[in-house]
Amino acid sequence: MVSTDWKSDLRQRGYRLTPQRQLVLEAVDTLEHATPDDILSEVRKTASGVNISTVYRTLELLEELGLVSHAHLGHGAPTYHLADRHHHIHLVCRDCTNVIEADVAIAAEFTAKLRDTFGFDTDMKHFAIFGRCRDCGAAGRAGSSEAQNQAENPGEK
Repeated sequence: MVSTDWKSDLRQRGYRLTPQRQLVLEAVDTLEHATPDDILSEVRKTASGVNISTVYRTLELLEELGLVSHAHLGHGAPTYHLADRHHHIHLVCRDCTNVIEADVAIAAEFTAKLRDTFGFDTDMKHFAIFGRCRDCGAAGRAGSSEAQNQAENPGEK
């Protein structure tokens, strides 16, 4: 559900909360990390006449206003989520594609080292780290142990 903060944020900047903007905000809120196509599918559940260009224009405006943010979580389209009051890093599981949000403070030492060594200030809100989540890691270890056991004892099940 759209909060009154969003409405007042839009009004303070001279914009109205149009039905399309409300639907896009609600879709982003519901889906969390979603591509424009995902958002369009969610919006069309309520308003079938909305097209992809409306979604892109709305996302662009909402991002300029600081209400949504995007991140590149792979090779496809960017994903959008509500702009939180805190910045976070996206941890993306390569196996199940789950996205975990980690507080940006966890990378403070790393970003300080980049700044000290290279004079480089990082934009962590667009940063994604790819790997394997805890569940997939455990399943992978169990699967590899099973495969190793089969290789060592081919006649046994």
